[in-house]
Amino acid sequence: MSCGRKSSFVLDFRPHHRNFAPMISKNQIKWVHSLELKKNRRREGLFVAEGPKVVGDLLRAGFKTRQIFATTMMTADTQLVTDEELQRISFLQHPQEVLAVLEIPANTAPIAPEGHLSLALDGVQDPGNVGTIIRIADWFGIDCIYCSPDTADIYNPKVVQATMGSIAHLPIVYTDLPQFLDSLPETFPVYGTLLDGNNIYDQSLTSEGIIVMGNEGNGISEAIRQRITRRILIPNFHQGSERAESLNVAIATAITCSEFRRRRSVIFY
Repeated sequence: MSCGRKSSFVLDFRPHHRNFAPMISKNQIKWVHSLELKKNRRREGLFVAEGPKVVGDLLRAGFKTRQIFATTMMTADTQLVTDEELQRISFLQHPQEVLAVLEIPANTAPIAPEGHLSLALDGVQDPGNVGTIIRIADWFGIDCIYCSPDTADIYNPKVVQATMGSIAHLPIVYTDLPQFLDSLPETFPVYGTLLDGNNIYDQSLTSEGIIVMGNEGNGISEAIRQRITRRILIPNFHQGSERAESLNVAIATAITCSEFRRRRSVIFY
């Protein structure tokens, strides 16, 4: 999947006057709902996206559709549905005009880490966090995201929705993280956000490297911790008082990426 590729594809949500009878079937509803489960998504090779922004970004990025349900005509193969029918198939509390069933790409090729700043997610399991991190990575120009197998599936409907379309903009790869990190050059920077790390605002930060973000409850796993070469910490500015014990992993990712990009013109080794 490529980042920033332009396309002439335009979603057309202008009203089209067409008489139709509600045609959505119980089997279609059951089929869409089955894709909430990872095992069904993998077996079918399909996932669900909702809303004009998310669906539009995916289609412009070249994702292939299996079915589009919408309250107004947007493509030639759109199946028109009523608001009530869209509510029945949607995973959202407030459906947003369109729901698309799309094909999961066969393979997403990772980029070579050298010369790039990438993220690695080590067991980040909350779909909302994973989706938000993808959106954050897109905003800060992160080049690739590497995920451990126990990280939440990026095609989970909650993840897709939380990305707000950013899932279409950068490569995201599931891999054996210890093996991947071991394959990097010995001098390649591998950053980890750790409680015993050094204040990020006092550290020299490189323009290339891997930034590892850990599990919501347990942080970075021991196997990955052993492979961290540069330990960093987002300091608590209320030391000595009882305040928040930790940051949400998505918030920590945003702060970390922001600091790296703020100093991206300076390279230290």
